[in-house]
Amino acid sequence: MRFSIVNIGCKVNRVEVDAAAAELMARGAQMVQGEPADIVVVNTCTVTAEADKKTRKAVRQALKANPTAQLVVTGCAAVMNPSWFESLDPRIHVVAKPQVADAAWKLFAPDAPHEAVAAHGAPARSGLGFRTRVGIKAQDGCNNACTFCIVHVARGASRSVPMAQVLADARTQAAAGARELVLTGINLGAYDDGGTGLAGLLEALLDACPGVRFRIGSIEPRDVDDALIGLMAESDGRICRHLHLPLQSGSSRVLSQMNRPYDAREFRELVDRLRTAMPSISLSTDIIVGFPGETEGDFQQTLAVARDAVFSKIHVFRYSKRAGTPAAERADQVPAEISADRSMRLQELGRALCQADARSRLGTSERVLVEREGQGTSESYHPVRWRAAGPQPGELVRVRLTELSEGGIFYA
Repeated sequence: MRFSIVNIGCKVNRVEVDAAAAELMARGAQMVQGEPADIVVVNTCTVTAEADKKTRKAVRQALKANPTAQLVVTGCAAVMNPSWFESLDPRIHVVAKPQVADAAWKLFAPDAPHEAVAAHGAPARSGLGFRTRVGIKAQDGCNNACTFCIVHVARGASRSVPMAQVLADARTQAAAGARELVLTGINLGAYDDGGTGLAGLLEALLDACPGVRFRIGSIEPRDVDDALIGLMAESDGRICRHLHLPLQSGSSRVLSQMNRPYDAREFRELVDRLRTAMPSISLSTDIIVGFPGETEGDFQQTLAVARDAVFSKIHVFRYSKRAGTPAAERADQVPAEISADRSMRLQELGRALCQADARSRLGTSERVLVEREGQGTSESYHPVRWRAAGPQPGELVRVRLTELSEGGIFYA
């Protein structure tokens, strides 16, 4: 069986579809890229109206590029509107995430016997088609209800992967050669397995996987507690001193209307605590511009918080109405041209802050994961390149950061 993967959306989506791909390959299937396949798995996203459009376009393109293939469509958009996808073409089959590998196999060879590889543990996600940084899913779902977001509906209530299962997956990936494991979840900071929170899980992972470093994929500000900060500070980089903290807005008024459980002052105080414990920590973020009712004054407050936090990277999102959310029903939508202007200004600030953070690291040493020939990613999540022959992909090496390009790339 030849299969290909089309993935849209968040890091959790990537981890889930990688797991399905690894299981298919363990059964003997071949993953192909850029050429016709027997089965195409499309992993969808519905976080915004734009994501919905991108998803539908991807499905149509997959049908056209693979005229004889069966399509397994899964993910959040498929959960929210399965009938739309199924009515598009008889070759489309909407499938829940855990059944992707089984469904793909049965579509290709309905009468062929097969054994569910997943019953014997998660296969290693390494080799062609997989990233060097391997994602480990620890949590799913969300109990929050941000007014711009539909994910809590698509994904359901928060639930945690049992710690024993997370540890087993991590050991498998480490044994296969992974040197950086990225913990992921829809609301990762809500992890709770019988009273063991995220810090406890990470402590167990450090013991279970010597020689491996861990990165926290994304975490809500209110979930960063003293236990997690202390463990990160004491781990000597085995838990990357980098956090992705979604700010969304620097205006407390807008944050309240977004139903975010913190205000701008609390976010600033968290950043101060993190930098006191780990002066070298790198902080990246998500920010939405043009949320309904956002004024220029609100936007200026966002710029001020971003400057104070010295984010190493800002993912800028222009607000996009998502049907079914409270924010989409508001009458005070921000005109598109104003959102575009604010997006441009925030991106410009983001580039300047990224360069400033990188310059502050010149002359220091960090461990770098080599991800492909001559390229890697530092602990602080900056790109690093080698001018001459360097270490091999997959290696985790300490590098002195002595040269920085105008584009924010370190050279070693």
